[in-house]
Amino acid sequence: MSDRFDYFVVFAEMRTGSNFLEANLNALDGVTCHGEAFNPHFIGYPNRTEILDMTREARDADPERLLTTIRDGTDGLGGFRYFHDHDPRVLEPMLDDPRCAKIVLTRNPMDSYVSWKIPRATDQWKLTNVKRRKDGAARFDAAEFEDHVAGLQAFQVRLLNALQIRGQTAFYVDYEDLQSLEVMNGLAAWLGVPARLDALDKTLKRQNPAALEDKIENFDEVAAGLRRLDRFNLTRTPNFEPRRGPAVPGYVAGAEAPLLYMPVRGGPEAAVHHWLAALDTVGLDNLRSTFTQKDLRQWKRRNRRHRSFTVLRHPVARAHAAFCERILSTGPGSFTRIREVLRKTYKVPVPAKGPGKSYDRVAHRDAFIAFLDFVKANLAGQTNLRQDAHWCTQTAALQGMSEFALPDMVIREAEMADMLPDLAARVGYADGPRPAASDDDHPFTQAEIYDGDIESRASEIYQRD
Repeated sequence: MSDRFDYFVVFAEMRTGSNFLEANLNALDGVTCHGEAFNPHFIGYPNRTEILDMTREARDADPERLLTTIRDGTDGLGGFRYFHDHDPRVLEPMLDDPRCAKIVLTRNPMDSYVSWKIPRATDQWKLTNVKRRKDGAARFDAAEFEDHVAGLQAFQVRLLNALQIRGQTAFYVDYEDLQSLEVMNGLAAWLGVPARLDALDKTLKRQNPAALEDKIENFDEVAAGLRRLDRFNLTRTPNFEPRRGPAVPGYVAGAEAPLLYMPVRGGPEAAVHHWLAALDTVGLDNLRSTFTQKDLRQWKRRNRRHRSFTVLRHPVARAHAAFCERILSTGPGSFTRIREVLRKTYKVPVPAKGPGKSYDRVAHRDAFIAFLDFVKANLAGQTNLRQDAHWCTQTAALQGMSEFALPDMVIREAEMADMLPDLAARVGYADGPRPAASDDDHPFTQAEIYDGDIESRASEIYQRD
């Protein structure tokens, strides 16, 4: 151990130089790297059967025990290499432990890809004698390379975010840094061990030192394949919405039918509620709602054959419904305070006392477009008003549901007349009624004002939907 850390992990991948890094770590007096300790196919190294008297079988039964063994049983500072596909059960315990030193080894993804492809062709994965080197070339596959890059990036982002959340940092080493004696000794200093290297380990040799164009047999296809990659994430859809938890109290279960409706606000909630009640020929008051998470778990246990579902609405129709019911209207359920702010601050031209005789189709279209402009700014975090569930993205609503449980079925409103009776039949209601169509919005329907401008504005706001 050191004054700073109790043990270490090298986060790396195949063909990133992790063997070379391990060799130099092991050359430091008082440091021992135990190979790929949590590789699911072997323990430490392919030709080993145990680490510090702990067998692979014992490790698989209790992987955290091996963490403790490496930490407490190594003479000096112990550690190991960990790749993204190693035993996931130890990842969180390592990340949670600030006394575990994190070393992150990276390499240019094209270099690591080619370095992986050539050994697959030659079956030579390690080189200690250049006289035994086997020649070979890689064949570039664009789809395969995209998968390779996506896997590397996903794991690196996960590590970075996990360390940020925990207020920790790692020692980052690039493949080219491995040839720097100064960097290797800097790593030793960061680990808190007094030993230093006089020279780098020379046992391992670079297997394929040639230029990339000489190592890829179809190099002329590489440029075309790379065009498909969005290296700078230029096509990313920005998301400034807050995380939404599962709105369990708003879930509705049938009176007898083992069906659970997990509504997305702004959807056809009233139509679905009436359909659920009609299944058992009861009133709306007989439906089960206002669940707590504990209540809902108990309901699920009592109703083993249950099915859960939600219904999504077209983003334009959903925004229009929210506008008519929550902003334009002054009746029950309307957002009176938000309405006043929209009128005075954001210049949404809705009548002060609700739509009257002078409020025509043109006025309605203008007011709805102004509301869409507000929603765009609101979901981008540019207003001082809440990002309400009635006009948040449906993607965010589904992500919130996932924190408790995702619905078994996600149904589109346009298809619910056929899909809801089919869902009812699966839980024993063979002659279930068809749901009624949702009431048209008032005072004007979406169809009466819809045009390409409205579609374009809504598409820009709800790209994620």
